[in-house]
Amino acid sequence: MWNTSTRSRMAAIEKKTKRYPSDLTDEEWGALEPFLPQPSGRGRKRTTDLREVVNALRYMVRSGCEWRMLPVHFPPWQTVYWWFRRFVRSLLFRTIHDVALMIDRERAGREASPTAGVIDSQTIKAPMADKRGYDAGKKIVGRKRHIAVDTDGRLLAVNLTTADISDSAGAMPILDAIRKRWPWVKHFFADGAYDRRKLLDKAAFLDFVVEVVRRSDTDPGFKVIPRRWVVERSIGWLTRYRRLVRDYEQRIDVSEAMIFLAMGNLLVRRICHP
Repeated sequence: MWNTSTRSRMAAIEKKTKRYPSDLTDEEWGALEPFLPQPSGRGRKRTTDLREVVNALRYMVRSGCEWRMLPVHFPPWQTVYWWFRRFVRSLLFRTIHDVALMIDRERAGREASPTAGVIDSQTIKAPMADKRGYDAGKKIVGRKRHIAVDTDGRLLAVNLTTADISDSAGAMPILDAIRKRWPWVKHFFADGAYDRRKLLDKAAFLDFVVEVVRRSDTDPGFKVIPRRWVVERSIGWLTRYRRLVRDYEQRIDVSEAMIFLAMGNLLVRRICHP
């Protein structure tokens, strides 16, 4: 929740940054540096500061600016983009995020690998996407983010599709990804859109239990739906990063990398500055 204590905490962290609130602090850079490519022993020596490259990427995903509009304090946008593409190919952002997720769970007194999760989707406009679809329920042309989070809201897996794909169909690759990356997960909570026979059969085949938490239409006023509010909060965390308010990426792998970059930033900052 965004209140006086969290505002003062963020102000204290910003004092440790170099120029912008999104810049890495020394503690965060010490945690991330081992994951980055080391200089090669052959050929010309590296002249690009990878800390500044990461700072530029964090600035871009938080502020929502274009590649060509990166401030002059950072390396040239062509250099930043070249390193970004290299990081995407090596799945660096996903690796950092998953390691930070396990560390953050242990810091909270829980097991490193989750055993339960929550599934939901978010439809967003994607003006630059090479393929788009129309979500008749939301009346949006764009892409759909199918996400699974643990019971505290940390991102476990994401699947990006066109907006016309149903929630149950988009969740099937999520189940496959969860089984490979988080093998201890056994239970999922979801809304009524996932109560489909094909999805439930696949979940049973993969040894998952999908519990549908339904909304009560008889109680007046706003009611917090048990379990489902966790994934809604995670979607809110995503939209705090302006690059993710809409899907500005043409390629799906780039869009997915931006999501893991944003959520990884959130976890790394939480770990380094409790």
